[in-house]
Amino acid sequence: MVRYEVSRGRATLTINQPHRRNPLSVKTLEDLLSHTRQALDDPTVRVLVYTGAGDRAFCAGADLDGGIFDSPVGMHRQRGALADLFRLMIRGGKPTIARVNGHALGGGFGLMCACDLVICTEDAKLGTPEVRVGVWPMLISAVLARTIPRRALLEMMMTGRLLTPAEALALGAVSRVVKPDQLDQAVSEAAEALAAQSPAALQLGKDTFWMVTDLGIDAGLDFLAGGLTATLITEDAQEGISAFVEKRAPAWSGS
Repeated sequence: MVRYEVSRGRATLTINQPHRRNPLSVKTLEDLLSHTRQALDDPTVRVLVYTGAGDRAFCAGADLDGGIFDSPVGMHRQRGALADLFRLMIRGGKPTIARVNGHALGGGFGLMCACDLVICTEDAKLGTPEVRVGVWPMLISAVLARTIPRRALLEMMMTGRLLTPAEALALGAVSRVVKPDQLDQAVSEAAEALAAQSPAALQLGKDTFWMVTDLGIDAGLDFLAGGLTATLITEDAQEGISAFVEKRAPAWSGS
């Protein structure tokens, strides 16, 4: 269900059911989880890119015909794979990019928002239409509430109204909106920019970025002060500062 490819330091995870608009079935979630672990464990991978096959959909959300809702209690753990995937993406220490080549709905919208950078085509439709079938977008709310302003998010979830990419960009759910024929170039440029940075700084930075979201101001400042010290004692920080002083390109070790 998911095609996995590694090239030039980039792992690309492609949901590969374009004829069905790349839905999230139990098997697809298992594959996404497995390949994300594989990419995080691979020292040659610097950036993870999530996308969908074809040019119609990034991911249409939960596969309503694929068994994911067949047994509300019995399938509880299998549906929880989406939560495990979000945890890995957020806390895995490597930057992630959503290559949004088409519609991103429901769980697909959550997958998109769980990525660090989101590059989206201008003709996509985005949002949480679950309420239209009597379901609330539960798991993805944890990510969306940290990405989209409260009132706009509640309106979207309560009405099922879809967003244009321009609206999503204004709300902070999307990093860049491009024409379809510019998508691959924009993703490549973003991946190269991320891969050029210190792996140690990115890992520590992502960890502190997400952790501080749930802390009060005093605890947050104390936590970030410790994070700064932890960053400064890495070999990458020492190399980066030396390279700046010596006016040369840094040679990152990732430690």
